[in-house]
Amino acid sequence: MLAPNPSLSPSRTPSIASVFAPRTRIEPDGTVEGYASLFGEIDQASDMVMKGAFAGSLARRGVRRIPMLFQHDPAEPVGIWQELREDAFGLYARGRLIPDVARGRELLALVREGAIDGLSIGFKTVKARVEPRTRVRRLHEVELWEISIVTFPLLAGARVRAVKALSSPAPTRRTRAVFDSNAVCSGKSSRHLRKA
Repeated sequence: MLAPNPSLSPSRTPSIASVFAPRTRIEPDGTVEGYASLFGEIDQASDMVMKGAFAGSLARRGVRRIPMLFQHDPAEPVGIWQELREDAFGLYARGRLIPDVARGRELLALVREGAIDGLSIGFKTVKARVEPRTRVRRLHEVELWEISIVTFPLLAGARVRAVKALSSPAPTRRTRAVFDSNAVCSGKSSRHLRKA
């Protein structure tokens, strides 16, 4: 098991250097590493995942029962997750793209070049509370269904932080989006999807 890279931890107070620093590292075996969700951060759908929200789901399902997909498409598995855990920042994910799958090879090239770097979670809401004043939905417990590599994450900080490429190490970037039981990958209810 690889030890988490401390430089991958999201910075709570970004500096000029951290904003423009490379977010992805390409190395030989196709390993993908980053944060699929960040605790206490409000995404574009006004959801905020709270610390502990994934604990029950991870304990029940285990890492091998959470698929790595492309753009939340169940017909597009692209790799396997090898480590999923909550830490002080959020849901840390480390897995491996499978280069024998055509989309896995394509994603490796796209992430290497910085063309795609988002991570997004697919989940069902188990326990949540909407703050009446702000309308922010605080997610206290979710059933994690999958984690996808996506183009447009709903949570800006949920990104691939490191990737080990098949051949040449070349620095680049990071991802996330959310879906609940009513929507397939936006973090919004189906009534919001019809308006979009």
